[in-house]
Amino acid sequence: MTLPNDLTLSDRTSDALTAAHLYYMQDLTMDAIAHELHTSRSSVSRLLSQARASGLVDIQIRSPLDATSNLEKVIFDRYHVTAHVVPVPDHASDVDRLDRVALSVARILGQYFDSNMTMGIAWGSTLNAISRHVTPKRTHNSQIVQLNGAGNMRTTGLDYASEILRRFGDAFGAHVEQFPVPAFFDDPATRQAFWRERGVIRLLQMQGRMDVALFGLGSPFSDVPSHVYAGGYLESEDFDALGRGGVVGDVATVFFRADGSTDGIPLNERSTGPDFAVLRRAPRRICVVSGSSKLASLHGALSARLITDLFIDEGAAHALCDGA
Repeated sequence: MTLPNDLTLSDRTSDALTAAHLYYMQDLTMDAIAHELHTSRSSVSRLLSQARASGLVDIQIRSPLDATSNLEKVIFDRYHVTAHVVPVPDHASDVDRLDRVALSVARILGQYFDSNMTMGIAWGSTLNAISRHVTPKRTHNSQIVQLNGAGNMRTTGLDYASEILRRFGDAFGAHVEQFPVPAFFDDPATRQAFWRERGVIRLLQMQGRMDVALFGLGSPFSDVPSHVYAGGYLESEDFDALGRGGVVGDVATVFFRADGSTDGIPLNERSTGPDFAVLRRAPRRICVVSGSSKLASLHGALSARLITDLFIDEGAAHALCDGA
């Protein structure tokens, strides 16, 4: 990338914004950025200096434009969702793509969560990646609540889910509420009985009052396997039933179709995840997606009106806007 003299102010601003995002939000070195942008290290240094001097960088990365990018504007106009598009090169692996998006979310999550607030966390590969990088922010009287159980026939799931929640709790100094139940009960009647227990009712009420919900999207088509599909939670007959039901993904182990509907899917009767009506009560619902293989799941979640804020890599954002 070079900066010819006739480059417009808008183009210069766009280049500086990209360099700043890679440097401050994704921890890339200037040499790595120069390689990614096909330019020199000195050009990257000038771009970063321009970003600082022009006010693009001030703890967070801001755009001086009304819309951060054309992609974000298209997503907002089409889906009424605030999008945060993360620059990722096309040649990046799916694992690297996930890590970059997760790091970007982790760095600015504190903007959405403060004292006297409750945040619901849905465990999974995406949330695990985010939890490793959350920027600490001290809060008081705040809670992190687990949205769905994590146990299955092979494991209680407590080690996996509790470690994710612990990282968020430590980062914000928040009280953590675990949900020590299986991801799926064997019998819907067992779930109904548990839901009448006072301890479970208290936790479900916390979920109903959460200010922020943070979740990824489970997908049977993802190139980075979603934990619920690869972690021994589903039997072969479950996969068959999901296929017959036209399921395209899940949020917190509640499965949905392309039109966002959840009714008539047998596994949902046994799932410990929150009903979508409960999820939609949260004023801010942050969905994190990486990779175009999750587009079918993302379309379903958008149709279900589950998302207020979307963090997505640039390639997937292009595919979403192109109607892929």
